[in-house]
Amino acid sequence: MAKNRSELVAEVAEKSGMSQAAVNGVLDAVFQVFESSVAEGEKITIPGWLSVERTDRAARTGRNPQTGEAIEIPAGHGVKLSAGSKLKAAASK
Repeated sequence: MAKNRSELVAEVAEKSGMSQAAVNGVLDAVFQVFESSVAEGEKITIPGWLSVERTDRAARTGRNPQTGEAIEIPAGHGVKLSAGSKLKAAASK
């Protein structure tokens, strides 16, 4: 079962006593900070919950699955999310 953004905003608003508009604004701000920090290569850590960091991928040779032809895949970046101890404990319940 998945929870979408509007369900998350509604639940946080109910638990915090804030309006849904305020919670939505805070969530937007958090995602903007995540986006700018990861773009700059900074690691974000929320102890016990999660960490987010940019990873580097080296250039490599791949294969076109349709033709089998070798292709060069350029170097790039990815994002790594790691669960903290509290999040792992919640998942094991």
